[in-house]
Amino acid sequence: MKAAPTILHLDMDAFFAAVEQAAKPSLRGKPVVVGGIGPRGVVATASYEARVYGVHSAMPTAQARRRCPNAAYLVPRFGVYRQVSDRVMALLSELSPLVEPLSLDEAFVDLEAGGVASDEAAARRVAERLRADIRAQTGLSGSVGLAGSKMLAKMASEMAKPDGLVVVPPGTERELLAPMPVRALPGVGPATAETLRRAGLSTIEQVTEAGEDELVRLLGKAHGVWVSAMALGHDERPVVAERDAKSVSVEDTFDVDLHDRIRIRTEVARLADRCVVRLRGAGRSGRTVVLKVRRYDFSTLTRSETLRGPTDDPVVVREAAERLLESVDTTGGVRLLGVGVSGLADYTQEDLFAQAEQAAAPVPEPAPDAAGPEPAPEPETRRWLPGLDVRHAEYGAGWVQGSGLGRVTVRFEGPGAVVPGRVRTFASDDPDLQAAEPPPLLRDG
Repeated sequence: MKAAPTILHLDMDAFFAAVEQAAKPSLRGKPVVVGGIGPRGVVATASYEARVYGVHSAMPTAQARRRCPNAAYLVPRFGVYRQVSDRVMALLSELSPLVEPLSLDEAFVDLEAGGVASDEAAARRVAERLRADIRAQTGLSGSVGLAGSKMLAKMASEMAKPDGLVVVPPGTERELLAPMPVRALPGVGPATAETLRRAGLSTIEQVTEAGEDELVRLLGKAHGVWVSAMALGHDERPVVAERDAKSVSVEDTFDVDLHDRIRIRTEVARLADRCVVRLRGAGRSGRTVVLKVRRYDFSTLTRSETLRGPTDDPVVVREAAERLLESVDTTGGVRLLGVGVSGLADYTQEDLFAQAEQAAAPVPEPAPDAAGPEPAPEPETRRWLPGLDVRHAEYGAGWVQGSGLGRVTVRFEGPGAVVPGRVRTFASDDPDLQAAEPPPLLRDG
């Protein structure tokens, strides 16, 4: 842990939704939800206007629609998000060689290693300049936390949201942590929090008062020592440059063993959706889906399935995980379930929903007999997903606002517009309407 608050944590505010609002003037100041739009879709990001209604990431899109029916529900455009992320990460790299990206919109920076700050005043100036540069070059806001450790810097950036800066001065760490719930500590998930709650430990202050020996008794040596150190604010983890995960995974440990097969299947589907949200947040896709099952006797089984190509489609990952579950005997009970994706690749926009679209495409008819007449080809049905970019021969660039019943509604506007653009509706097979590349969003630095 550093003597001065020179560890910076940047977290862009509602990143995916904010990019869409910056690109689409008609959505500025309005609820926007980015994610899967189908009946089994999952929210990736919700704008702050949508969060007022209780919408949040990893929530089923169907539930989000019930809570906020007037929001704009858009499919992700990861190619655009990565371009903006690259610009933000380039600004961070100007501050220090030690930049540790956690996802497209989040990173740690060691300012002292870059020689730009060695005390609180200098670190604050650097952080304010960074926030101003991000807004100038992207039009977006980011929240920043400054502290002597990664854990406290991340907590500070969360407190700074949205569009703020919070500094944790040396010597104030214990005071800051004391009233927080134990779930705020890294490494404390639902199961650990429940174990601590049953022991009467609900806040970080109560955890520190209990002491390391009691935590080791409750949680085991390694985990107990870790939680004790985090509760005291003793986080010695360094900022590691060029962090590159080999896989993305999520798992849950259950307080009571699960026996019901339907409940187990439901939990696997939920974990698969959460895994995809994390995968997309990192701007990645993967080829191999991994299922982890820890049974009642603590034996742990893993099963994996390698797909034809990288995907970040929640339907594909969910169905693969469910297939893997079919090969696991769970009759004795399940203590832990996990779903992961490995074989990661950088995301490419063309991958988005590709496998889902292939699954939804009509099955081709068998080839006709050689002696018979060749049937006329069926017209190709185009899918107009809300939020994606289009261009019309007469009206120019725009984006899909909605589609159905053979019609597609387009709003013609771009990032540089001051007022919302006009809306037009076309036949879904209108030859003058074509998919298009996104218009430039970034500004010159």
